[in-house]
Amino acid sequence: MSEQQKQKQHEQGPDQGSEQGTARRGGAVWALVITSIAGFMAALDNLVVTTALPSIREDLGGALDDLEWTVSAYTLTFAVLLMFGAALGDRFGRRKLFLTGLTIFTGASAAAALAPGIDGLVAARAVQGVGAAIMMPLTLTLLTAAVPAAKRGLAYGIWGGVNGLAVASGPLIGGALTEHFSWQWIFWLNVPLGVLVLPLARLRLAESYGSGARLDIRGTVLASGGLFGIVYSLIRGNVDGWSSPTVLTGLVAGTALLGAFIWHGIVSEAPLLPMRLFRSRAFAAINLSSLLMYVGMFGSIFLLSQFLQGVLGYSPTEAGLRMLPWTAMPLLVAPVAGILSDRIGGRPVVAVGLALQAIGLGWFALIMSPDVSYGAQLPALVVSGVGMALYFAPAANLVMSSVRPSEQGIASGANNALREVGGALGVAVLAAVFSAQGGYGSATAFVDGLQPALWVGAGVVGLAAVGAVCLPRVSGSGSSGAEGVGDADAGVAREDVLVG
Repeated sequence: MSEQQKQKQHEQGPDQGSEQGTARRGGAVWALVITSIAGFMAALDNLVVTTALPSIREDLGGALDDLEWTVSAYTLTFAVLLMFGAALGDRFGRRKLFLTGLTIFTGASAAAALAPGIDGLVAARAVQGVGAAIMMPLTLTLLTAAVPAAKRGLAYGIWGGVNGLAVASGPLIGGALTEHFSWQWIFWLNVPLGVLVLPLARLRLAESYGSGARLDIRGTVLASGGLFGIVYSLIRGNVDGWSSPTVLTGLVAGTALLGAFIWHGIVSEAPLLPMRLFRSRAFAAINLSSLLMYVGMFGSIFLLSQFLQGVLGYSPTEAGLRMLPWTAMPLLVAPVAGILSDRIGGRPVVAVGLALQAIGLGWFALIMSPDVSYGAQLPALVVSGVGMALYFAPAANLVMSSVRPSEQGIASGANNALREVGGALGVAVLAAVFSAQGGYGSATAFVDGLQPALWVGAGVVGLAAVGAVCLPRVSGSGSSGAEGVGDADAGVAREDVLVG
């Protein structure tokens, strides 16, 4: 592609500049398949390692801190580099960077499976996070570029359902592979998928670009450093103590760097994340809701999976199977949620979904006891699963439709980064509540800590539902893409805003 063609596509945005190329390369169906598989791979590795940690320690050795880093090394690099990955794709080509990120992720997965020691595994996990941070936000922008505006709700629904299933089923897949094969297979699983998707993406995805602005190195350093400090402290807080010098330094320095990043986003001419985007009530509200949703959901799943194994005595595979009424719901319900968001708008669907998720967590807290039956848990599992499924697809639609086409990569990276930070915050906060009220000494002690933690999770997700209610109201079928743009930057012409 010549420089003139690139510049033309920069100005047109992905919908116009890549429409012909997308049709030539295979269209929306291929884009949906490719981005859903890649998104599944990246989302799965958030939690897939947790049930394999005992086997990893037995095989590779290492102290408790080393085992924790097999989880946190991925989370940290994923969270702090998401926005930079999106910006690289906007600048140098989304398909090109998607292929780069997928190659890094696939190679690092093989390196993790072949790691001779715990240090090599931790290093491979960190590189995995780098690859995921590059490819994950680009899955949504590439999908948006390939799918016609009127059909994006359904496409986002399938994409969101697959990603939601990956997040929620991580412990099940990790436990099953570890129990029936070996822990290395949680990483080997990514290799054939990556090898399959790479040539398909090269042949079937059209190239698209975002803004032609120069890379914001200063903003990238400030955002990455700030998120690293805060996420690191949240992960280490319960281990090192919340008043330890390392944790306090990370929190203070991280907060200061993020404050500088916000100021930079206000005064800079071409910042990594323009703060003017948050003048849109839709963009601000859906990102706040996403952050709070992941705080409550991640923290609750983290504790409930331990309850099923440590208190009720299920194996990792058995515990994962009993979570299926929750974890399988995104795959079943999210496409329907996407269609509903096209017809009635995303706001009511997201708000109802978050409210159901909060009710489900509260239900768990009410019935929790050391000998609670599975039948008593089943309604809470179903309600939580339906709520999570109703959230995923419309939330993606709302994020992408609240900004200009040329800024969708920025928006996707910011939303994904906030969700990752929310997940780390949720595990840290709910685990802190658990530790303050109970512990691992007995089944009764575990439940004593679990109940208040679940109430906190339910309350946080309830706040997310309130945030979703603050989204602008829309009317008309298929107008979900117009949500929230009404109070965006007053100087932006209405035709510059994506409708979809």
